Amino acid sequence: MEMKLDERGATLGEWLVRSARDRPDAPLVIHEGGVDRTVTLAEVFDQARRLAAGLGAVGLVPGDVFAVQMPTRLSTVIAHAAAGYLGLTLLPIIHIYEGRELDFILGQSGAKALLTPAAWRTIDFAARRADLAETYPDIIQIVDGDGEPGTLCLADLLDNEPLASPPPVEGDAPAMLIYTSGTTADPKGVQHSHKSLIAEIGTDKAKRGSLVTLSPWPPGHVAGVLGYLRFWAMGQPSVLMEQWDAAEAARLIEQHKVEGTSGTPFHLTTLLDAAEAAGRDISSLHDYMAGATMVPPGLIQRCESIGLAAYRCYGLSEHPTVSAGSPEDTLEKRLGTDGQLYPGVEVLIVDDEDRPLPLGEAGEILTRGPDRFVGYRDAALDDDAFTSDGWLRTGDIGRLDTEGYLSIVDRKKDIIIRGGENIASREVEDMLSLMPGVREAAVVGAPDERLGERICAFIVADPGADLSIGRIASHFAQQGLAKQKTPERIHIVDELPRNAAGKVLKLQLRAQLDSMGQ
Repeated sequence: MEMKLDERGATLGEWLVRSARDRPDAPLVIHEGGVDRTVTLAEVFDQARRLAAGLGAVGLVPGDVFAVQMPTRLSTVIAHAAAGYLGLTLLPIIHIYEGRELDFILGQSGAKALLTPAAWRTIDFAARRADLAETYPDIIQIVDGDGEPGTLCLADLLDNEPLASPPPVEGDAPAMLIYTSGTTADPKGVQHSHKSLIAEIGTDKAKRGSLVTLSPWPPGHVAGVLGYLRFWAMGQPSVLMEQWDAAEAARLIEQHKVEGTSGTPFHLTTLLDAAEAAGRDISSLHDYMAGATMVPPGLIQRCESIGLAAYRCYGLSEHPTVSAGSPEDTLEKRLGTDGQLYPGVEVLIVDDEDRPLPLGEAGEILTRGPDRFVGYRDAALDDDAFTSDGWLRTGDIGRLDTEGYLSIVDRKKDIIIRGGENIASREVEDMLSLMPGVREAAVVGAPDERLGERICAFIVADPGADLSIGRIASHFAQQGLAKQKTPERIHIVDELPRNAAGKVLKLQLRAQLDSMGQ
C-alpha cells in the first residue's frame, strides 16, 4: 500500500530507508559509457550507505555542503543518495562550469568536498582540480576514477561498512543548494530544505510517480536532481542517460517500455525525429511533460498526431513545479496553457504596483507553496525576491483562468516594445511554430531608431522551406494577428544557442544582432 507523506518521515534519509524497504527491486537503467547498466534500489541503497560512511570518515557532518560536478552516472546517483542519507547539503554543479562560474559557486557555497570524474569527454578535469587545489586548498577533492596526488578515490570511500542509520536531521535543514544559470550577473544560490524537496516529489502532485520514466536532464539542473530523487527516495522505475542522444533515447524507450518522460521542445523534437528515422516503436510513451522554456503549440499538435499526449508545465529552480498539465486535459488546454496549479501551490497575478489583477488578465506571477525554496544563499537577494507578505516574485508574466489553469505569456525582459506597444515574444513564437517548415523559432527585439524595437525571429527551418518575410506576413495576417506582431527581420540558423538545461539563450541572440549592426 502506498505510504502517505507523514508516514514516511520528514527527511530525505528517512525516505531512502523506507523506499529501499518497500521497493527494493525498483530498477534503474543508466546508459553510460556506451552501454546500459541496470541496478536495483537495494543495490543503490547499500552503496549510498557505504559512501555516507566514507564521507563521514573524512570529516563531513550533517549540514556540510557536498558539491557534485558529474555527468549522469551510477556513481552520481549514489553520491546524491549518500548526501540525502547523511544529511548533507547537496550542491549539484553543471559539469561544463569552470573558471569564474565554478570559483564563485564553490566560494559562496562554502563547499567542504567536491566530487568530479577523472575525465569526461574533452573536459580537462585534472587541470580544474589543480587550479582548485590552489584556490581552495581546504576542499576535499574526490575523484570518480584515478585522481592525482592529494585527491581521494571514490572507490576507497565506498569501501566501508554501511552506515547503519541516517543521523538525526531537522526537516527544515538545507538539503540542496543549486545555482541558477547566470547570464548578466553571478548565479543565485537557491536553497531547498528536506521538506520542500519532499513536498515536490511526494505529495499528491507526484501524478507521474508510478510511471516508468526517462529523464534527459543533466544532474546539475534542478529537473535532473528531481529525476534522481524520484528513483532513490520514491522507488520510481527510471531510465537515465549520461548525455542527451535522441537516437539512444528512442532505443531506450522502445526497449524498456518507457511510459513517461519530460524535456524541452529541443528534446521532444529530436526524439520524434530520431524515432521516425530509425523506425523505433515508442508507442509505450504516452505522457510527455514539456517545460523549462516556451513550448510551441505546433509541437503539441505533432505529438497528438502520433497518439502521444504532450502537455506543458511551469516552474523554476526556486519553485520547481508551480503548474502542470495532464494527458487527460483537453487538447485546447494542453495547447494553450501550462496546466493547473499543483495541490498546495498558490499563485497571485499582479500589476507593476503589486496590485492583484482580475482572472484572465496578464501580470507578474507571484507564488507560494510547500515546495518553494527557503531563500537564497546570499540572503541579501531575498529582499528583492519576496514581497513584504512572503510571495515569491517569479519575473514571469502569466494569467489564470476560471478553472485554475495557468498560461505563461512571457518573461518581463522578453517583452518587445515596438512603437510603445508591448508585444509578447511567446505569442509570436507560437504563431511561427504553426507554419510548415518551421522547426524552432526564438524571437527577440532588434533595436530600431524609429520604433525602439522591431521583431526579429531566429528560425531553424526544414530544408527548402519558404520562410520569406512576405510568406510569414501572409501567415500572420491569415491568423488574424495585429500587423505589429509580425516579424520584420528573419535569420535562418542551423540551431539556437542553449544552456546545459536546454533553454534558448536569448542574450546570445541579441548579441548576434549587435555584432551584425542590427
